[in-house]
Amino acid sequence: MASKEDFKEFIRINPTFASFVNSGEMTWQKFYEMFDLYGPDSNVWDKFKTVNKERETTKINDLLKNIDMDSIKEHISSAQKALDLVQELTAKGTTASASVVDAPRPLNKFFED
Repeated sequence: MASKEDFKEFIRINPTFASFVNSGEMTWQKFYEMFDLYGPDSNVWDKFKTVNKERETTKINDLLKNIDMDSIKEHISSAQKALDLVQELTAKGTTASASVVDAPRPLNKFFED
């Protein structure tokens, strides 16, 4: 008989099994009974691992289909314009301040020194 600690460790290694419990397809009790009967290295688990990989791939594909490339291009263009503006402002600021630093200070005489 498998211990609860062994089962908990098995679930920690395979956290994707929780999605089957959340969807109502399986229960933790059924998973534990399978774990007790077959152990952690059985081919019984391949079905759950494969189905879950297919679900993840489908989710990723759905996300990619919903991406609006024109919107992304607009955002990148706006960001590039902002960076160009910042670069232009900082470049002007350094040349103006450099000329002020390089200019000799006038010698002012006060009180007829």
